[in-house]
Amino acid sequence: MLTKKPLASLVALSFSALSSQAFAAVTFGDTELTYGGYIKLDTMWTDTSDGQMATGVGRDFYVPGVIPVGGEGESATFDAHARQSRFFLKTATTLDNGKKINGTLEFDMMSTYPIGDERISNGYAPELRHAFLTYDNWLMGQTWSTFMDLASLPDSLDFIGNTDGAIFARQAQVRYTSGGWQVALENPETTVTPNTGGARIVTDDNSVPDVVVKYNHADSWGSLAVAVMARQLAIESGGMDDNTNGYAVSLSGKYNVSATDDIRFTVNSGEGLGRYIGLNTSNDAVLDAAGKLDAIKVTGYALAYKHAWADKWRSSLIYSAQHIDNDAQLTGLAVTDNTSSYAVNLIYQAASKLMFGVELRHATREILSGDEGDLNRLQFSAKYDF
Repeated sequence: MLTKKPLASLVALSFSALSSQAFAAVTFGDTELTYGGYIKLDTMWTDTSDGQMATGVGRDFYVPGVIPVGGEGESATFDAHARQSRFFLKTATTLDNGKKINGTLEFDMMSTYPIGDERISNGYAPELRHAFLTYDNWLMGQTWSTFMDLASLPDSLDFIGNTDGAIFARQAQVRYTSGGWQVALENPETTVTPNTGGARIVTDDNSVPDVVVKYNHADSWGSLAVAVMARQLAIESGGMDDNTNGYAVSLSGKYNVSATDDIRFTVNSGEGLGRYIGLNTSNDAVLDAAGKLDAIKVTGYALAYKHAWADKWRSSLIYSAQHIDNDAQLTGLAVTDNTSSYAVNLIYQAASKLMFGVELRHATREILSGDEGDLNRLQFSAKYDF
């Protein structure tokens, strides 16, 4: 257990360790505490063909579902923020039974609503990213969904990089790992498109957790992950009371072309997959005229190639896309039909803990009517790991 120390001593020790090295460690009794994170500045010019993008997270990182469609072109916008900066704490405690329990707590400010404004303070509230414990083969708490494969994410300046086709979700769960196999029960949620279209309905009416089974394999050539998910989609509001089933499969991995170059890929498809892929570009289901849920099929994929030009210079070429099988009679014509994006970057690793980079992105969103809008973005970033 933690040994009690005077607060002033703990604060002094913490700041001393933080200023000296990344992932610094201190020990209190039977517990070792490590901490670290990074500070990152992102600046970007964004030009959209069909109207200016509304102020929000889509201005700070790539969100396919908010690319404007059907408006008038306006001047490019410039945004700068340090919201992706983060801080984590990790603990490892030896218990009286001789076993170890580990804990992780991590925060950033990436998707929280501003508590200040850009006139004066530019303040953002801390947001919980991870809060979980591991004991024996068990993980309990909030972290990346077991259905997600971190190894397949590209080396990008954008927050995600291959957003259109990527699985990306953090949520509370209970996970059991045995060798390469993982089984998890995860916090459920259902997003619904109203009949003939309209504002997204977030129901929070599920009665069972999402279930994920995954197999991971790692070797000298890279890694491969195969996952399946089964979930309930449910709604109980406004006189509606219905549920249906959703399912999805995922194949992803990384192939090491050389000691410095690699190819990363992901292919994901399923009915009721919407909130897990592309930052919820598509909803999980749509309501029919009788108030019954009809699961929406989504398929997404992404491919990225990372190449090292020299010891301190590297680039990634990234392609990502998502296709949504909407029923126009149920959803209307204003919903997203498909999105895609291309990105290329150049990153300079000035030192082991200091990086500068530039990234260019072109993206398109097409709605079911056939109308489409484009996004072009130039991003510069600087990042210091501590």
